Amino acid sequence: MKTLVIGATTNKERYAYKAIHSLVDKSHQVVAIGAKKGMALDVPIETEKLPFHGIDTVTLYLNPLHQKEYYDYIVSLQPRRVIFNPGTENDEFKSLLKQHNIKGEEACTLVLLATNQY
Repeated sequence: MKTLVIGATTNKERYAYKAIHSLVDKSHQVVAIGAKKGMALDVPIETEKLPFHGIDTVTLYLNPLHQKEYYDYIVSLQPRRVIFNPGTENDEFKSLLKQHNIKGEEACTLVLLATNQY
């Protein structure tokens, strides 16, 4: 399973970085997009909306105002689900995802991974 982390960062204190670390620890393939290029462990953080293939899950670490510019991009990737981590909840986007048969899930990626529910 490949996961796209949107809102990725090189800051080890941020939840997006911790999620990348946990995903890698659990042998998930990870790709990442953030505001600044860099590396989170061995995962390059891209700043452009690249046409990644085989994305199963998109996990969001962006507040709802910054999500709008990603709506069409995320839908175009046709992931199975989008995880809205705490603070990223967005009913408008969840509704759009549902129209495209993509599951919108309000959850914490770190908790899902820690409890083997990912």
